[in-house]
Amino acid sequence: MISFVWAEDEAGNIGYQGKLPWHLPADLHHFKEKTIGHSMVMGRKTFDSFPGILPNRQHVVLTHSLKFKEKYQNDSRVKVFTNIIDLKKWLNKQVNDVAVIGGASLFKELEDEVNILEKTEIHHHFKADVKMIPINYKKFELIDKQAHHADEKNKYDYTFLTYKKKLN
Repeated sequence: MISFVWAEDEAGNIGYQGKLPWHLPADLHHFKEKTIGHSMVMGRKTFDSFPGILPNRQHVVLTHSLKFKEKYQNDSRVKVFTNIIDLKKWLNKQVNDVAVIGGASLFKELEDEVNILEKTEIHHHFKADVKMIPINYKKFELIDKQAHHADEKNKYDYTFLTYKKKLN
């Protein structure tokens, strides 16, 4: 099962200068909940945005950089692919759930493979330079929605949405 796990603002923005445009601890916790124990598929820029290798998750990175591949060739926590064809072959062999976490070009490449959407909507507008790809929500059914208000830890209202791909 392939999931997309991401957060976006009201304008569909997902990134700014290689980072998230916001700080929302509840979303970071939600992200951890949805990815822990699973392989996370990402582009190199998304990988570079992390403070380091996240615990209890395999990092699967798509990059054209052979230097990057060399750097992590002996690190079992990081699997590197240098082309989308090999990544898709690997995905097709997976028996465990896989979370695709960005960036936008990787979401675009895998949009036909996704089964579950784990979306955090942040009810605010942020300055950004990366937008989420358009998703055809008609192909999905909303199966869970949890709305939350801003609080002392989370500065913005936000909603967790889970969609499952329709069978037909």
